[in-house]
Amino acid sequence: MRGLLCWLMLLLLLQPWETQLQLTGPRCHTGPLDLVFVIDSSRSVRPFEFETMRQFLMGLLPGLNVGPNATRVGVIQYSSQVQSVFPLRAFSRREDMERAIRDLVPLAQGTMTGLAIQYAMNVAFSVAEGARPPEERVPRVAVIVTDGRPQDRVAEVAAQARARGIEIYAVGVQRADVGSLRAMASPPLDEHVFLVESFDLIQEFGLQFQSRLCAIDLCAEGTHGCEHHCVNSPGSYFCRCQVGFVLQQDQRSCRAIDYCSFGNHSCQHECVSTPGGPRCHCREGHDLQPDGRSCQVRDLCNGVDHGCEFQCVSEGLSYRCLCPEGRQLQADGKSCNRCREGHVDLVLLVDGSKSVRPQNFELVKRFVNQIVDFLDVSPEGTRVGLVQFSSRVRTEFPLGRYGTAAEVKQAVLAVEYMERGTMTGLALRHMVEHSFSEAQGARPRALNVPRVGLVFTDGRSQDDISVWAARAKEEGIVMYAVGVGKAVEAELREIASEPAELHVSYAPDFGTMTHLLENLRGSICPEEGISAGTELRSPCECESLVEFQGRTLGALESLTLNLAQLTARLEDLENQLANQK
Repeated sequence: MRGLLCWLMLLLLLQPWETQLQLTGPRCHTGPLDLVFVIDSSRSVRPFEFETMRQFLMGLLPGLNVGPNATRVGVIQYSSQVQSVFPLRAFSRREDMERAIRDLVPLAQGTMTGLAIQYAMNVAFSVAEGARPPEERVPRVAVIVTDGRPQDRVAEVAAQARARGIEIYAVGVQRADVGSLRAMASPPLDEHVFLVESFDLIQEFGLQFQSRLCAIDLCAEGTHGCEHHCVNSPGSYFCRCQVGFVLQQDQRSCRAIDYCSFGNHSCQHECVSTPGGPRCHCREGHDLQPDGRSCQVRDLCNGVDHGCEFQCVSEGLSYRCLCPEGRQLQADGKSCNRCREGHVDLVLLVDGSKSVRPQNFELVKRFVNQIVDFLDVSPEGTRVGLVQFSSRVRTEFPLGRYGTAAEVKQAVLAVEYMERGTMTGLALRHMVEHSFSEAQGARPRALNVPRVGLVFTDGRSQDDISVWAARAKEEGIVMYAVGVGKAVEAELREIASEPAELHVSYAPDFGTMTHLLENLRGSICPEEGISAGTELRSPCECESLVEFQGRTLGALESLTLNLAQLTARLEDLENQLANQK
């Protein structure tokens, strides 16, 4: 503790005795310290002696490096009771401490030194009063100044205080009991017990500190060639390196510790040594994971506006766009060619019952938009309508409302989840009676545009489906059934057109239904029939009427020829019968 207490010797000898202690050479060094003075103000201390004690405390303060991060000072006085003059947290300026000491009024009662030590241990050195937490390892020092014999026991409570890390200096004046001083002080006693004959000679306490406790701070003169830190020690010094560095053989220079030389510390890619220890580093194009060791390929598709129409795939430092099977990536590297440019009227029946749940309904909407992605949506190409059903049926948008895929997809995302029951039969009836009507945007039957219905459901219907499932197929609607989770296979087959293997799809859960897309793409996209190169014309237009008249006259001529041939054959048969008679 010599290095920690050297400050005390200087402090005790500053005003009014500072002229007696003009030290030469290197100064004493003081580090962070929590210092509490325990002052005897019993009735045995006469007024002029108490004034000398006051001046003694005042003389200590100029030599203290006072501050929140340096030395904190507290003062308590005691007689038959204990009084806090000011706690450790109270002041960070010497002037404020001096003012509090000047206002100090003695208690002038008994001498309960043990009670004062207990107060210092439990209260004065508590964190609440301003002492730094034990884990910061800031020394705690108590200086007890008394002039008499304690009226209570001191040995036991002093031992408890020392066990808690408080270093005790016992200063006895005049009539003080030496045995009590020795019972209170920390070992070694010859460095912690001081006895002076009178308050007038209390400065001798400081002189003894000067000769026995002051450590010379050799580092105050310079770094002595230390690359990082010079550390003072009794009568000497040594060099110390910053965290993450090790002292070299010359005992002055420092070298960074290569933590990775001991192993890669379970790093998946690279181990990098830093002053704070080993750190794992990932190669370019990879991100370090929360465990601080493993690396994952950076998903550029989530961090950039890639613009891929169908799917974006990260590839290290770059990414590329993919198209579904059967569709080719266009020259822009982002868009995909359309579904054979076929013409279809497609109505989607989407289950919005309570069993689907909101988060899964969002997956369903995304699935619907992925279907839209491979369709050539336009007024002349594919038209798309959407119907949601639960305990009731609601047309979200009819076939004739939107003319582009972007408009359809935006409308799908805006659909609100209905919840409640599962009336699939009611939905099929609505589709047959309303969704494929010309009023809803379906094209006239005379144009032979395929009509396709796709039912998406996750459970058993709460009403009968057989009548309207059969009616849909009688109306020439090609029916597809997509089931998820608890969907009933028998109902899916009853809804779908034949063969069921081409018109029924199933996924065990909503997260795995995307694999159905390719099956639907190959089924819904028309492989034959009217294509984009065929112009759709109204049968009432002039050109259509002329073409129809020509085909009709040709057919009549063929029928007339066939009739003439049949008439001649009948006449021949009649002649044969007549000859036989």
